[in-house]
Amino acid sequence: MNPSTLATFVSGHYDIAEIHLQAQTNHHLLISTKAFERGDVISAFSAKEIHKDPSRYTVQSGEHEHIILEPEFLQYINHSCNPNSFFNTTTMELVALKTIRPGDEFTFFYPSTEWFMAEPFKCLCGETNCIGIIKGAKELDKELLSEYKLTDFIQQKLSS
Repeated sequence: MNPSTLATFVSGHYDIAEIHLQAQTNHHLLISTKAFERGDVISAFSAKEIHKDPSRYTVQSGEHEHIILEPEFLQYINHSCNPNSFFNTTTMELVALKTIRPGDEFTFFYPSTEWFMAEPFKCLCGETNCIGIIKGAKELDKELLSEYKLTDFIQQKLSS
């Protein structure tokens, strides 16, 4: 079942987005309420907390630096193998990778920020380029990763 076809209700509203909750699956999505073009900064972000180890709630920003995002609503951006946004952990900005319209779900490619993932999972994005199991960049083919925008940290790890 395609998660985007399930009925949702708004569980939080912010300037650029709404958090939606899929009633049938209890799964959260972050839905855009504004239009963005490729290259637009969607939102600045910062580290609410910094952890040494990864978790399903963190974004990796350095070798032993995994951050809890601030603003917190950004934590509801889900994975896609065909993402429309990117967490630039050097500039601390969420950037549009393609046109995003009101009503679109914000998505990002998890391995673009994660060298090692605490909880790999089976992808359900449904995209034609779906890679199947989502795990850290360390465990993926460099040729595959070359198709994605990656953080400076991940690029440095791949070249070392």
